[in-house]
Amino acid sequence: MLAPPPLPSPAPLLSVRGLTKRYRPDSAAVLEGLDLELRSGEYLAIMGESGAGKSTLLNLIAGLEAPDAGQVLFEGVDLTRLDDDQRTRLRRARMGFIFQAFHVLPYLTVLQNVALPLELLATDRAQRSSAALQWLERCGIAQLAQRYPRELSGGELQRIAIARALVHRPRLVMADEPTGNLDARNAAQVLSLLREQLHCCDSAAILITHSPAAAGTADRILHLHAGRLRAMAAAQSPA
Repeated sequence: MLAPPPLPSPAPLLSVRGLTKRYRPDSAAVLEGLDLELRSGEYLAIMGESGAGKSTLLNLIAGLEAPDAGQVLFEGVDLTRLDDDQRTRLRRARMGFIFQAFHVLPYLTVLQNVALPLELLATDRAQRSSAALQWLERCGIAQLAQRYPRELSGGELQRIAIARALVHRPRLVMADEPTGNLDARNAAQVLSLLREQLHCCDSAAILITHSPAAAGTADRILHLHAGRLRAMAAAQSPA
């Protein structure tokens, strides 16, 4: 009896092809012919020396900068062919961001900070408050909902950043050195929480980090060097 044919692999969530970026025509390329694929549910870490182009790569994937050559296909859409408004709408609806400096707004409460992505998507006020509170509960900080950022610790601020990045259930989360301002204990807790919440949303994530410990929480590790990515040793998922 013949075996059934294998099921086709799902299309990548993100496909980067031949990406090249220079900041001046006469300068060396920061990224040169870079290729990358990321599938739904995958948690990828990218490491590399300072100045290697890791943050530039995230900016290109998010459509915040334009490449000199190559394509960025997200859910089958080529971001390099969209105009600024189209890229902004896609970014707001389908992507989430976590930064080393947290980037919470000091004049908003914790709840208002987390609800902000839904406000930008014109979600009903009651609905966005409810969703924000649910994510604060998931992140273990619901009791801080009415506090202001100035009253909170670094670990608490980063949990707020995770809740804010995921509240609108993005397909892709990009985290740029999210544990750089945290001590080892808080960093481990935040990364464990991020991984847990990614699986809740079936989101994919790209983690930019200098930390081998942080990279070790990912499913796959790539190293950015001389404008291209190469595989590193397989990451071990946390128990």
